[in-house]
Amino acid sequence: MGIINTNLIKSVLHNLGVVLVGFILAFIASGIDTLFGLKNFAAEPILLIGILLIILGFSIRVWATYYFYINKMKVIVLHTQNKLVTSGPFRFSRNPLYLGGNVFIFLGASLALGTPVGVIITILHLPIVDMMIRREETQLEKTFGKDWLEYKKKVHRWI
Repeated sequence: MGIINTNLIKSVLHNLGVVLVGFILAFIASGIDTLFGLKNFAAEPILLIGILLIILGFSIRVWATYYFYINKMKVIVLHTQNKLVTSGPFRFSRNPLYLGGNVFIFLGASLALGTPVGVIITILHLPIVDMMIRREETQLEKTFGKDWLEYKKKVHRWI
């Protein structure tokens, strides 16, 4: 099997896990809805929107992780990466992994299950994610200097 296929398979498998996490969180939120007597808002149009968001988020994440893998980078690390990826989805968002997962997949799973608490949790956790991104950006500036600053001027943090 070629390197492209291996990287694509790794990218798909990695992101199936993110979809699973999104549904686990939405399922737990559904339980909290029930506990507090909140009505599920499931309806076909909302289900369709949820599914479309999951597909969009999954696609963005597969595309982004693929670029990490072809650059021989790990997706989840606690230190600054050794390369600054600015191509692929990183041309449109500095954070396509967070955008695809923490926004689109998590929100999509909550909408698909019709859980109000899931939607609320998704929205409320975004400032925490943004805080993590800002910390990462400080590290990227220290590591990549001028290259990072030029990239930062051209590409938005989220979209």
